[in-house]
Amino acid sequence: MLTTRFVDGAPNWIDVGTSDIGGASSFYGALFGWRFRSAGPEAGGYGFFQLDGRTAAGGMRIPPEQGPPSWTVYFRSPDAEATLRACEQAHGGVRMRPMDVMGKGRMAILADQAGVPFGIWQPGSLAGLEVAGETGSLCWVELYTPDVAAAAAYYRAVLGLETSAVSFPGGTYTCMNPAGRGEDAMFGGVVPLADDPSETEPYWLPYIAVADVDAAVSRAQELGGTVRLPATDIPDVGRVARLADPCGARFAVIRPLPRQA
Repeated sequence: MLTTRFVDGAPNWIDVGTSDIGGASSFYGALFGWRFRSAGPEAGGYGFFQLDGRTAAGGMRIPPEQGPPSWTVYFRSPDAEATLRACEQAHGGVRMRPMDVMGKGRMAILADQAGVPFGIWQPGSLAGLEVAGETGSLCWVELYTPDVAAAAAYYRAVLGLETSAVSFPGGTYTCMNPAGRGEDAMFGGVVPLADDPSETEPYWLPYIAVADVDAAVSRAQELGGTVRLPATDIPDVGRVARLADPCGARFAVIRPLPRQA
């Protein structure tokens, strides 16, 4: 699971682009206890979702021509320009070239070989999220893709990630971690897109840790959200559900099982 001890290649930020940032603030505030704080007039409407005063995510309003509401997962890069070049060499796409962000760091929006957008964050004074791996914060990410092997090769070439197969009842799961860091640094997985029959386009999915998945599902529905996968137990992992907020941005919740000593 993720922590704020960020290493190159691992997720260090998430944000939601939405048609209704006020509605998103109300929804995620009621669901996770997040409070939205503007980053200031110079930030163009961008702001931070904070959990007990610590930044758990970012968010901003986007116009319809920029695409449907969605969450973006950002990965730590020591050199955004070098990562962009690696992306192009691996036949990925560039949605937004590296740019400075108010002295906090450099960001870029890229796309993998299947067209899935993701972000790059090269830290300056801001390392990344201030809370991760705790209840109410990001703890896992998944890539839903039509070609697991091709995705694994792409992210290894671009971000230096490695994958490993983990067996579970009914099949195997492809885990992902920064190369050379071992299973203790696993932060996500790569999943065949066919495993999510509700979707036809590949995407990255952030997981937020919660104390009670069933209660979170019920609350999300009360707040106008949509259930994409009902609360489900996964052996040796925990209980999960896949949801969407009232504007359609997809995310998941999980109550992970305690790690075995």
